[in-house]
Amino acid sequence: MDFEALHSANFKLLDDVVDDWTKMLGKLADLKTDAKDGLHGKAIKANWAGVNATVSREFIGKTAGEFGDAHTQAESIRNILRDTQGELKTQQRLLKEAVERGRNNHMSVRPTGSGFTVTPNPDPAPANGQKDVDALRDELEGILRTATEIDSTASTSLKALVDLTDYGFSGQKYADRDAAANAIKEAENLARIAKKNPEDLTVKEFDALNAGLKKYSGDELFAERFAEQLGPKGTLEFWAGITDPNKNRDVYPARREELADLQKNLSLTLATATQADTPEMQRWKWEMTDLGSQPVNKNSTTQGFQVMSNLMRWGNFDDQFLKSYGTELMETEKAATSNGRHGATVWTHMGMAPNLNRTGEDSGSDPMIGYLKALSNSPDAATDFFNDPFLSKDEDHDFKTDKGAKESLSNFDYLFEERDWPPEMDENRDNSISGRNNLALALEAATTGHPAGEMPTADTPPHNADQAKLMKNIVESISEDNERLTKYGFMSDSMGQIASEYLPDINRAMTDDVDKDTDRLFPLAGAQAEMEHRDVTRFLFTVGQNEEGYAAVEVSQQAYMANLMDYHLNPDLPEDLRYSKDPQFVVEQVAHGSGEVSGTLAQARAEAVAGEAEEKDKAYEHSVAQWKNGISGVVGTGVGVGTSFIASPAGGAAAGGAAGTVTSTVLEELFKDAEGKAKDEAGPVMGEYWESGLQKNTKYTEMAAELAVAAHTRDDLADAGEWARTGAQSGFRASEASVNSMAPDLKTDI
Repeated sequence: MDFEALHSANFKLLDDVVDDWTKMLGKLADLKTDAKDGLHGKAIKANWAGVNATVSREFIGKTAGEFGDAHTQAESIRNILRDTQGELKTQQRLLKEAVERGRNNHMSVRPTGSGFTVTPNPDPAPANGQKDVDALRDELEGILRTATEIDSTASTSLKALVDLTDYGFSGQKYADRDAAANAIKEAENLARIAKKNPEDLTVKEFDALNAGLKKYSGDELFAERFAEQLGPKGTLEFWAGITDPNKNRDVYPARREELADLQKNLSLTLATATQADTPEMQRWKWEMTDLGSQPVNKNSTTQGFQVMSNLMRWGNFDDQFLKSYGTELMETEKAATSNGRHGATVWTHMGMAPNLNRTGEDSGSDPMIGYLKALSNSPDAATDFFNDPFLSKDEDHDFKTDKGAKESLSNFDYLFEERDWPPEMDENRDNSISGRNNLALALEAATTGHPAGEMPTADTPPHNADQAKLMKNIVESISEDNERLTKYGFMSDSMGQIASEYLPDINRAMTDDVDKDTDRLFPLAGAQAEMEHRDVTRFLFTVGQNEEGYAAVEVSQQAYMANLMDYHLNPDLPEDLRYSKDPQFVVEQVAHGSGEVSGTLAQARAEAVAGEAEEKDKAYEHSVAQWKNGISGVVGTGVGVGTSFIASPAGGAAAGGAAGTVTSTVLEELFKDAEGKAKDEAGPVMGEYWESGLQKNTKYTEMAAELAVAAHTRDDLADAGEWARTGAQSGFRASEASVNSMAPDLKTDI
């Protein structure tokens, strides 16, 4: 910074800018509140239908969120400007004080160009002569260096913060200029460490890198600058090198156990970085995708996809990057398998090759595993990926229909039904399950619209057409060959969660209603998954043979049934939404539908516990009981069915009030039964399974109807509990005939 510029600076303009941003913050705070409580709150409670249930509602949610981000970004900008304002004023004061002290000590300071000169007076001279002159010069230069750094880092931080997004606003918050400047500086320092030759890396540098990435992985400025400075190729070379025990004889033995933490922290950092819209990161994402099918270096057989996919297992990566990356990965898969004719030997872990994945779940040689884990955290990208084509009818491949004609395959078809997965072992040398398990997690995200392992929230949009299409394909695939799931039971928890969020669609399918009259019986927001009764029955029977899959659907079906009772017995329900004017018929039909779902699950459970009745049966009860903790605070959004349950006249079918009370009470009874049975010393004999399931389902359904009647003070419906009991028993018993006729090949004699 020029001497004269600082010495004579008038900070009024900067003062005005800080004041303006402070006033803007107040206005944005009001807009943020209005958007959250008004716009967004009303959108959640509104009775959306058709396209509005997905597109409009989601758009409003994102728009409301932008007001919050706008406030956050404005606050960061104001904080950086205010901090810079104060620090520059301090440096100006120090400069003037130093000049005045020099004058009192018989020295003159004059600007010369962009600098200055310190001249001693001849008579009287400074007390210590040239020593005082040099000291004043050094002090002034130090002040100017500090002011220059303040001005430069403020400019860099503000520009970087604004450049993070082409559209919308960054949600990154900084308390002052130092916080933003330190994030950028630390990113550059750590990138320099990571760019070192792996052989030259020290244990101290490893620790600094790991700690820094852990601290700053969610910081947008840090992540963007770190990734941009390290570069795509540098990223691949770093991880390939640091995981190779032959590359560094000091770091690897000393920090082998910490590599898992470094992998996670690096993955989270890169995920944050890909969300930035800077030109540098756009180029980074393109180059990383381009490097995927290339060797990491000329002396390596490891490809870029194998390395990068292991750095994608944590965090929310940019959707467009995941889509482009996945497209190129599948093209490489096609080339490596001769269009699916054989396994991808290029992805097989060989001999002394380093473990690129340090989680212990698998070696990391198959890039599909890490990529699918990334998709499980990014629902929109996952939906697009699974629906994308893998092979067309016109390509050279061996996949044919029953009639011998070539058929097209989507990425879902190939990965779920046809892929010859490379053999993988975990850290215990057992066969790894991570490939298909991550596939199930990615499918969970792709069909539900939220990250796998999470529950739907009020902000989760109802299912769109692409999600519903994928759900239909999953159900049909498992119906066609149930071993696609039963051979890999660890996938059933995800399949159960998926089923639990499509219960309106499942219940509709089981009515066999061609003219769609029962659509009002099972109201549904968003797009419907059009499924056949036979496929749904076979799907539920398969999912129910795993205790976690069973629990997910059974708990959610009881919650859904309770919501339906409340919805249909609400006297404020508009006439055009009523299924029938006869409340007895409505209650019986709701109970029948729920009974058939629970009855199908009960038969699947009996199938699974045959031969190991007591121990296996208690595992089922334990899985049901575990949901008590998992759904704490979530009942209000409709356990399992999420936002696909259409809003009630009261403003949200399960937004609280009567619906919340009905559902919570029914589930509490369900959990109490499960906890008690799990502790019983003696389990039921085989002949009691069916009767026990029938009795419990009848109890919950009757309770739901009576609670709904009480909640809405429907004195005219005193017999609703009896209607529910009759309907529940009818539906439960009907499930036996459905399973016997639609899934006889899936049953054994029990």
